[in-house]
Amino acid sequence: MRFMRFEQQGQIGLAVDAGEGWRGRFVDEGDVLTDVSAIAASDELARKALVQHLREGFVVDADQVRCLPPSANPGKIICLGLNYRDHAREFDSPPPAYPTLFARFASSLIGHAQPLVRPRVSDKFDYEGELVLILGRGGKHIAQEDALDHVFGYSVFNDGSIRDYQLRTSQWTVGKNFDGTGAFGPWVVTADELPPGATGLTLETRLNGEVMQHASTSDMIFGVAQTLAIISEGMTLDAGDVIVMGTPSGVGYGRKPPVYMKPGDVCEVSIERIATLRNTVVQEA
Repeated sequence: MRFMRFEQQGQIGLAVDAGEGWRGRFVDEGDVLTDVSAIAASDELARKALVQHLREGFVVDADQVRCLPPSANPGKIICLGLNYRDHAREFDSPPPAYPTLFARFASSLIGHAQPLVRPRVSDKFDYEGELVLILGRGGKHIAQEDALDHVFGYSVFNDGSIRDYQLRTSQWTVGKNFDGTGAFGPWVVTADELPPGATGLTLETRLNGEVMQHASTSDMIFGVAQTLAIISEGMTLDAGDVIVMGTPSGVGYGRKPPVYMKPGDVCEVSIERIATLRNTVVQEA
């Protein structure tokens, strides 16, 4: 099952595709939650009722509406850095023995087909194709063997990074949180539609049609279950939280010479059985 958050004629809506095409409703109609994180956080009975309500709604053309980030304002957006061995090497870093964690904020997010914004202050705007998940159950000290039961679904992320700002300090917050740099979507595929932990899926990033990254999600150093277990040792995870699982090698920074995104470029991130996330780069005004 797939869930999408969209805007049409100035109204925000949610849509579901249970195999018969997209159907949806606007969130101000009543009995419609605000975003996919809210769907993920609802209990099973409420979720079934909402799905039925959406399936009785109007037809939604995913190519005609404006796709929004599936989660509008999740409580947490936690990202992993250097989570593929080859990517760690291109940063001249050993593979981490513990996940390299950093935070993104909702203010940086954009949806599918919305513009990625290269800021005025830097021309070192890099792409990072990544798997992302939304939690359906939270918890503290989540056991690794139970962790996948906490996942609601998976989507696609482009962790656009302003490299010179990212690398000015040992922590990466500012370079990972410029406005309009975190592309997310176009929809969320529920976990039951994919292999456990979304393993074995091909991830590919293309810049203007040229393949820049190509890997399997099985190549992650820390898989989904281990990541959730480790993070929840220190903080309580909540239903609706978003975890971005890191990028493989092939980023622009690691190329000789470096290849950075510029205005007019089209960046596509595809993950097998989930979706293709496509965005065009624009220059900040």
